[in-house]
Amino acid sequence: MRKLLLWMIVLLGVLAAPVEAKLRVFACEPEWGSLLEELAADTIDVDVATNALQDVHVVEARPSLIAKMRKADLLVCSGAQLEIGWLPQLLRQAGNARVTSAAGNFMAANQVTTLDRPASVDRAAGDVHPDGNPHVQLDPYRVLAIARALSARLGELDAANAAIYQQRFDDFESRWQAAITRWEIKAAPLKGKAVVVHHSAWIYLLQWLGMREIGSLEPKPGVPPTSAHLSSLIDVTKAGGAVAIISAAYQDSKPDEWLAGRTGVPALVLPFTVGGDEQAKDLFGLYDSTIDRLLGALK
Repeated sequence: MRKLLLWMIVLLGVLAAPVEAKLRVFACEPEWGSLLEELAADTIDVDVATNALQDVHVVEARPSLIAKMRKADLLVCSGAQLEIGWLPQLLRQAGNARVTSAAGNFMAANQVTTLDRPASVDRAAGDVHPDGNPHVQLDPYRVLAIARALSARLGELDAANAAIYQQRFDDFESRWQAAITRWEIKAAPLKGKAVVVHHSAWIYLLQWLGMREIGSLEPKPGVPPTSAHLSSLIDVTKAGGAVAIISAAYQDSKPDEWLAGRTGVPALVLPFTVGGDEQAKDLFGLYDSTIDRLLGALK
């Protein structure tokens, strides 16, 4: 009887012991939610604020997002002022000091060298990002550097699971580097090919693949295409030998189709981020789909 009572006391003690709370992470974009899944899996809880069919420049600071931000221990976003239209308001409303601290605030663009930094900032030039182009998820080498820094940050905030984060990063790095080799071999026919873009969001992808941007449907970054500007691109698209007119899944495809109809150059919708099409279920699928679709334009 005494032994039974002793075991009951021990069992009650175990049941009453506090459960270690998981690290809660608020990710602004799907690509970082997917990267966190690679680096941490079920070790953390992740809330992703946006999806592939949203323009992350313009997101409403909804009460549901404020509630999630209020609970977060770590904020992971693209940065470089991509989220300037909504993230500051979200942070103010949430009033969460953890995600405004140096340890709890992780901006992907701060971990790498950004491209397309303007010499000066003038709003008349359109939606110009003073810290450089923020769409760093489209260069696999930068993604790897970001992953390394993010894994280290997770380990700092959650020391009890630091070994798990390191192990998962090592596994991701091995698989990712093998995928880069595969992607570069597969994408070799794209080198030197020209494209017209809908928005100036593809610089990292085009630089990595050795492709060229010869025109943009937006007369200025963030300014919707006009009829006059689209008309001016007809000769540019034909003479420049463009193989595709590329846009993201969230963008209005009508201007692209208009130009495609007058030039014979295919309008190509690329996933741009995780969830942008059925194949882009994770970061690996994002690159697989992007390269497959670009190669398809050459046929």
